[in-house]
This record gives sequence, structure tokens and C-alpha cells, in this order.
Amino acid sequence: MSTLTSHVLDTATGEPAKSLRVRLSVLGDDGRWKTLSERVTNEDGRVTDLLPGAVLEARTYRLTFDTLGYFEGSGRPVFYPQVDVVFVVSAPATHHHIPLLLSPFGYSTYRGS
Repeated sequence: MSTLTSHVLDTATGEPAKSLRVRLSVLGDDGRWKTLSERVTNEDGRVTDLLPGAVLEARTYRLTFDTLGYFEGSGRPVFYPQVDVVFVVSAPATHHHIPLLLSPFGYSTYRGS
């Protein structure tokens, strides 16, 4: 069974981004996004159960990271109120890991392992 996980690191503090809300959506045939799940990062900045018991399909997905709530919660400035990472699953049987490196004024992502 394929899995989808994420890990968020706050590069400004050098710490995992704890308690950051992450929403997983799938792009429907009608061109609209449908929410599949919402989770919060754990103490290690990880989300390991985005699709518990489900299998990824070959489709387009989006992870939305609530950076507004995360940065406001620590009293820091917010420039990007959310980060949307849109990705295509073409090999549904494999593991997909979407990390996010985050700071108040920038972010980056990549396909992890």
C-alpha cells in the first residue's frame, strides 16, 4: 500500500514545525479541489497519517500548509499565510514524502524519500 507523509522544518529556528495544520486535497475531474484529510504536525514536525488505510491514486494532489496559524502562534511575522504544494502521483504504489523547509519569509520543498 502506498503512503503519503510530510515533514516541516522551521529553518529560522532550526527546529521541527510543531502543531502546523496540513490539509490534503485531490483535484477532481470537474477541476475542483476536494479535501481528503486535515492533520497537525507532531512534536517532530511530521504528519504520517495523511491517508490512513487508503491508497493513493494516480492523480493530482495538493498539500496546504497553514503557515499563518503557525507563525502567529509564535508571535512572528507572516508573509506567506499558506503554502500550497501541488504534485502529481504517477506511481501510486510507491511512498510519497513531501517535506517543507519553512521560514517567515521563504520556503522550499522537494520530493523526499
